[in-house]
Amino acid sequence: MSAPKTVSFHTLGCKLNYSETSSISRQFEQAGYQVVPFSDSADIYVLNTCSVTDFADRKCRYTVRKALRHSPNAKIVVIGCYAQLKPDEISKIEGVDLVLGAAEKFNVLEYVERLEKLPGKGMIKASDVQAANVFKSSFSYGDRTRSFLKVQDGCNYKCTFCTIPQARGKSRSDTIEQAVENAQNISKLGVKEIVLTGVNLGDFGNGTEVIEGKRPKKEAMFIDLIKALDEVDGIERFRISSIEPNLLTDEVIEFVAKSKRFVPHFHIPLQSGSDKILKLMKRRYLTDLYTGRVEKIKNIMPHCCIGVDVIVGFPSETSEDFLETFNYLRELDVSYLHVFTYSERANTPAVEIDHIIPMHTRKERNEQLRILSEKKKRQFYNQFVGEERAVLLEAGSEDGVLSGFTDNYLKVEVEASDALINTIQKVALKEVLANGNMMSEIVYQSEPIQTY
Repeated sequence: MSAPKTVSFHTLGCKLNYSETSSISRQFEQAGYQVVPFSDSADIYVLNTCSVTDFADRKCRYTVRKALRHSPNAKIVVIGCYAQLKPDEISKIEGVDLVLGAAEKFNVLEYVERLEKLPGKGMIKASDVQAANVFKSSFSYGDRTRSFLKVQDGCNYKCTFCTIPQARGKSRSDTIEQAVENAQNISKLGVKEIVLTGVNLGDFGNGTEVIEGKRPKKEAMFIDLIKALDEVDGIERFRISSIEPNLLTDEVIEFVAKSKRFVPHFHIPLQSGSDKILKLMKRRYLTDLYTGRVEKIKNIMPHCCIGVDVIVGFPSETSEDFLETFNYLRELDVSYLHVFTYSERANTPAVEIDHIIPMHTRKERNEQLRILSEKKKRQFYNQFVGEERAVLLEAGSEDGVLSGFTDNYLKVEVEASDALINTIQKVALKEVLANGNMMSEIVYQSEPIQTY
């Protein structure tokens, strides 16, 4: 018998992409392919792309070249958001055999098996994004400790800087029943933590299919989903990946505060601390609402970790606007920032706004907020020195040391055996290390080690 064909996957971008890549990978395994690491020689390379920034586009080109260095005769398939937005551009990248759009990517196995019959390279199978109108369920598996579970896709918002609606289509969701079944299946694989993912997660509840371009009827709410998932046995933790502030309701916050399995950690996109810029971005809130969400969380969960997305260098962002954002974030009781440098995206309203910010100014502003983020994170970590918290342990960067996250997203390091990987242990938090992690020590008890 001949050896099975080998396939390698590489993911750029968000947790949602990781969940989809993992599900597509399992399709290939079930069809008899051998999945190998990206660093190995393979017959086929599948690259799942992101296109949030120009850097992501360049990363796609770099990754294609890297794959061909591993295996010059391999077939190269590009899928994902960049593939939907710029299929012609990708098809011209030397070595690319096939480009699949949003509606076609979950049929990549079928297309790959037809590749030998396709004439030439650079073949494109990318329908209009309106064809991406059915929700496709997926979850990641491979990390022994956590899984990214996709429960929502697409977006109906019209933020002026964003290409995601063009790349993924209108908002649509899984059913609660299917999401619960996926969580139960993940539990059977031994995974302890599930991270809920979606393009606009808080908009969960739209029907699974967009019919004739119309918004699906709302069949449930995000609160209904998390209440159902909270009853899934075997999963010790659920984490909400990111949720818009206008969709983060009091009911959701109050439920997380008293739930059995949802951890005290929210990631809430802000994008700007200037109401002027928020209006230009066409965000669906102003800073007063955002402040209220943070205060509500901290009032009932003082230990809760809150992460923030922020964009610097948006067109017409003056020095005063940036200073307003900086001061707003400095005073806000949040734990860390994800800072993005604005980059022009074709076919978005933002590129038509006057007063383009020079790139060197954008980078300077990014650096200022990055430093602020480090200070906020260290301040948050220091609040818990001397306390004990439960940590889900995973492999560390050196022998004899494991790392992991507490429920409220403190990253810790602890001297421990690999036998404790994928167990939840109570640790004493000692001090913040130079690398930003928390040094900790397992609190030993007379009972056997928990393996759940």
